[in-house]
Amino acid sequence: MGVVGDKSRSQPVEVLVELLARAKRKGASAAEAVMVHGASMSVTYRLGKRENLNRAEGRDIGLRVFVGKQQAMVATTDTSPAALETLLDRALAMAKAAPEDPYCGLVEPELLATSTPDLDMLDSHEPTGDELYERAAEAEDAARAVPGITNSDGAGAGWRQGEVFLITSDGFAGGYKSSSFSASVSVVGGSGTGMETDHASNRARHVRDLRPSKDIGAEAGERAVRRLNPRKVETGSLPVVFEPRVSNSMIGHLASAINGASIARGTSFLRNEMGKDVFAPGIRIIDDPLRKRGLASRPFDGEGVACKRMALIDNGVLTTWLLSSAPARQLGLKTTGHAARGIAGAPSPSASNLYMEAGTLTPEELMADIKLGVYITDLIGFGVNGVTGDYSRGAAGFLIENGKLGPAISEFTIAGNLKDMFKRITPANDLKFRYGADAPTLRLDGMTVAGK
Repeated sequence: MGVVGDKSRSQPVEVLVELLARAKRKGASAAEAVMVHGASMSVTYRLGKRENLNRAEGRDIGLRVFVGKQQAMVATTDTSPAALETLLDRALAMAKAAPEDPYCGLVEPELLATSTPDLDMLDSHEPTGDELYERAAEAEDAARAVPGITNSDGAGAGWRQGEVFLITSDGFAGGYKSSSFSASVSVVGGSGTGMETDHASNRARHVRDLRPSKDIGAEAGERAVRRLNPRKVETGSLPVVFEPRVSNSMIGHLASAINGASIARGTSFLRNEMGKDVFAPGIRIIDDPLRKRGLASRPFDGEGVACKRMALIDNGVLTTWLLSSAPARQLGLKTTGHAARGIAGAPSPSASNLYMEAGTLTPEELMADIKLGVYITDLIGFGVNGVTGDYSRGAAGFLIENGKLGPAISEFTIAGNLKDMFKRITPANDLKFRYGADAPTLRLDGMTVAGK
């Protein structure tokens, strides 16, 4: 058994292979183990002074064992031989006491990945604490330099590097490494009861892909100042435009609605919509786990299944559910390679690099014919009913008047039903990959806006 994409075994792989062999010898019908280890460091900086510096290193092992159609999951941070033996005994005892699950089990061997594509997710650079403080300081200094900024909630910078190994008793052995770098800042504008706050951040796999810290800071400062002296908006049915920082919430709601676990339980408002028009013609929403340097990239999923790029929505039509093996079996289907997992739980479906393809109009052209509308920059609360699709969230942003952005507005809600909202979405042409789930500026006509 060799590591997928590597002819040599590493020490972590040897540990997991031996753990699974002992599981089989002690009565498990099948088993799988995952090991995650890595290091991280983060700093905080506020009002020109260094605050916290935190560093963490660790190694975690998760074990899932099967005794027929019974399963149990256990996890530990102690990787000594004695601790792993205790872990194994507990897992087997738990599995024998667990109720039967007719859909549990390892994934079908023919679906397992046989190679690991190079996704360029690892930057070997390890920053010093001084380097992270410098990045945070530059962001906060730039934000506080914006006229009208009166205080700071602080800035931060971080780094993480890690490695994941997955081994199954059916013969899969794979692993990959990744890194991430981040910077963020939040500042306050105005004074007294008229204060407003906003923020900006950036994250990238490679340090050279991070936006300059001064640009992040300037964005946060300018956003906070623009929000000063907000007005109330009149209640009515209005066109609503979501800026990219919040427009990705729409595809997040889609991902939740087509999650195979929800479909299998019958608790999704899209449960009867497979093969039907869910979005307007021309809309394409892509899940691409193989995008190089993607924030949610992965060469194989949490069950060892080979990943592939998929159009979840193609020309407005829903083409697939997001499936891991258990809900796929319950639905009489095959996994789509979307299993995600932690250390102590069973795999469950999750999207990877999810995005809506760009449209043809610029954001300005998208808004040009709006006489009165709302431009959303912040969404508040989680008022979404996944069973019915009913949608109601607090919001803040700007009035749109005669196709142009007008004064800041706050303390209002927007409401509708996601089935109707999806079909009314029009995307602009300004898609950028910044969050792992991304969408361009989006326009939705006819939403209920409740203000004063």
